Amino acid sequence: MRLLRTIVSGALLLCSALAVSAAEPEYPSKPIKWVVAYPPGGTTDLLARLMGQNLSQRLNQQVVIENKPGGGNNIGTEFAAKSPPDGYTIFLVNPANAINATLYPKLNFNFLEDMAPVAGIVRVPNVMTVTKNFPAKTVAEFIEYGKKNPDKINMASSGAGTSVHLSGELFKSMAGINMKHVPYKGAGPATTDLIGGQVDVLFDNMPSIISHIRAGTVRALGVTSAQRSPALPDVPAVGDTVPGYEASAWFGVAVPKGTPPAVIARLNKEVNAALADPVMKAKLADLGGVPIAGTPEDFWKLHRMETEKWAKVVKASGATAE
Repeated sequence: MRLLRTIVSGALLLCSALAVSAAEPEYPSKPIKWVVAYPPGGTTDLLARLMGQNLSQRLNQQVVIENKPGGGNNIGTEFAAKSPPDGYTIFLVNPANAINATLYPKLNFNFLEDMAPVAGIVRVPNVMTVTKNFPAKTVAEFIEYGKKNPDKINMASSGAGTSVHLSGELFKSMAGINMKHVPYKGAGPATTDLIGGQVDVLFDNMPSIISHIRAGTVRALGVTSAQRSPALPDVPAVGDTVPGYEASAWFGVAVPKGTPPAVIARLNKEVNAALADPVMKAKLADLGGVPIAGTPEDFWKLHRMETEKWAKVVKASGATAE
């Protein structure tokens, strides 16, 4: 009798477990929100839409881009960090998430503690770009002009604390010139004013500025990577003129801390698969990007290294969030 009760009890538990399992739909069972902390038109938005289209096909669910700009990237970041950890809110990680840890004395979140890594996407150089009528045609001529005209150069950025901003600050300190920082709410409006001549120079991420360079509406003086970029082979590296100068932007995917490991593993698998796709690789290469596929741990190691690197730049340059 006791044996019978044990068998019946075990069967009921098994049925209950199976029922619960059956009640939980396979991830993802509904659209995924991809938070971008910048307005449309910049590199972060461009990469999210490019990758989002590919991931939508791989996951059989729509990946919806949700732009939440403002606060130097912090509004969108905080929204993502405080979203339910269920895999239906993902975040496009960008250099500002590493820079802001030092740039802002107080934040309502700790990025490395409140978010969990999924995967890296791509690393790209920035491009030192000037208006087509700017008198300097080379980096050396730009530095000479800057020394003869202190504080007369307006340096646009996609916002205080972005890699675009800090690339310029690093250049200022290493080249020994002064430039007035003019922050915008995203790369799109900054580029518009650069084309219109309202500002003089922009160290923008290559994906969002390269089409304007190719069209001739702005002029590239140098790429911020250590070597020339295959996407702009005729443009020298800034480091050729300013020895030791190097800066690049990098992007990836993260989710709120506490997201189930199985969900993270699925997203990591599909992001890496997208980066291995020949069509995607070609599109990223055309934008000057180098894929950084790997494990979640690989991406978080990069994030920590960049946080330490830019903390030194922020402190040495005296850059502020204002």
